[in-house]
Amino acid sequence: MKGPASEGGPDSAATGDSAGAVTPPARPGRQLLAASVGNAVEWYDWYAYTFLAAYIAAQVFPKSAGNSLVPLLSTFAVFAVGFFMRPVGGLLMGAVADRHGRRAALTVTILLMGGSSLLVGLTPTYAAAGIFAPVILVLARLLQGLSVGGEFAASTTFLVESAGPGRRGLFASFQYVSTTVGQLVASGVAALLVANLASESMDGWGWRVPFVLGALFSVVGFWIRRGAQETRSEEQVRAPRPGLFEALRRHPRESLLICGITMGGTLAYYTWTSYLPTYAELNAGVAKADALLAGTISLAFFAVLQPVAGLASDRFGRKPLLLMFGLGFGVLCVPLLQALNGSFVTLLLVQCAGMVLLSGFTAISAAVNAETFPARVRAAGIGFPYSLTVALFGGTAPYLGTLFKDLGHAGLFPVYVAVLCLASSVVYLRLPETAHRPLER
Repeated sequence: MKGPASEGGPDSAATGDSAGAVTPPARPGRQLLAASVGNAVEWYDWYAYTFLAAYIAAQVFPKSAGNSLVPLLSTFAVFAVGFFMRPVGGLLMGAVADRHGRRAALTVTILLMGGSSLLVGLTPTYAAAGIFAPVILVLARLLQGLSVGGEFAASTTFLVESAGPGRRGLFASFQYVSTTVGQLVASGVAALLVANLASESMDGWGWRVPFVLGALFSVVGFWIRRGAQETRSEEQVRAPRPGLFEALRRHPRESLLICGITMGGTLAYYTWTSYLPTYAELNAGVAKADALLAGTISLAFFAVLQPVAGLASDRFGRKPLLLMFGLGFGVLCVPLLQALNGSFVTLLLVQCAGMVLLSGFTAISAAVNAETFPARVRAAGIGFPYSLTVALFGGTAPYLGTLFKDLGHAGLFPVYVAVLCLASSVVYLRLPETAHRPLER
């Protein structure tokens, strides 16, 4: 089976580092900070919407429908719409990263996210603006999707190219460390507001506070990223710029491989880290405050797991961890979700058990993706197929889970997650091991 690391397979990939095109940055810690702080801000803004979906539904969508789930379904539909801009962002910002540099793309994405977060925070209510309220919200989510899609493409490439020998898994793990920190802060801010504000205040103005904070955080992230060191080689800078669709046109197999790698992982990730509190409320009667608190604690646990799994992949390889995730979720997803019974402790244990398995995918997905494409088209090559797969399977997870409940078949959703994870496991079995190959520079 042909290795995916470069156009000429594993042999040419091995000569990429030896060609001396570029050396890892002299201050890798600073590179980690630049990527991680900005990425955390990006994902804080993105996830704040998820945690506050119920409040947004009550204010932005009409309540005239007889079914009380309709406003929530509408809000999660907008959540999915934002995801479908992510492939566009992955393609466009990935092309910017390949053509003009990783740092340039990272600067653009964080400015986009700050502006769109502020727009969500200033969205008028349906009572005040009518149909313009959901239109403004959709526009904001489209801009957020564009930013997040581009962020993954650029920051994944930036992180892995900043790593020294034998440390790509560790550096890649900070993609989800920072993502989780952003999500953790968003969850914590939401939980703090819910616990300390009266329901009238939360419905009226409290839900807007996290989005205004996100815009301010984006300014800080922008300032930090300006000091990052570019990771493209001089050879890449001098070479003709790749076309927008060059990665797809010249590397179709690698593009499909990214889709197969990501399919089960993104569905499990968004189910466990974003939708599970809502799932527990709808299907097990867990109180909203308890669900948010359990989510916050399990996210902190999840962040700690990432570097451990990343280091393990550098020593033992990527495939063992990927298979631990895929087969583990395929077998245990249904019984874990069926174990939810309304208890806070049970929910917390279920979430933490899933986080252990999920780390086998999240900690190393950035490294696996970067090791799949040659340097010339690495960011765009990762960005489009990855973001498209996330949109199809991750972005629709909250909507499908809520829809299954509305149709009276809530038990089908865990089966759906398990089947997709098993399907990705087939791909993992066929992957070549890339952990110990030099990365083409």
